[in-house]
Amino acid sequence: MVNAPQTLEGWQVWDLVQRLGGQVRLVAGASGGAVTGWDMSAALQLGAALGVAPRVIAELLPAIEAVMVRKVNEQIGSGSLEGFNP
Repeated sequence: MVNAPQTLEGWQVWDLVQRLGGQVRLVAGASGGAVTGWDMSAALQLGAALGVAPRVIAELLPAIEAVMVRKVNEQIGSGSLEGFNP
């Protein structure tokens, strides 16, 4: 992994990220769809259930979310995201 977490908290948030697949916010329009981010309320609740400190989630998750949104939308735009149909 190129950017592996360096701390226990980092690994906890990375584990949380892996569990957020079903918590994606989408928008759809005439020209297609796009991912706008994760449902942060759900992310905070899931993180709390996993024992991750809310401050750690609030500090680390937005930066990871921004990269996820950019990369997924790039895949949608290039047509390489198989099965995506908002």
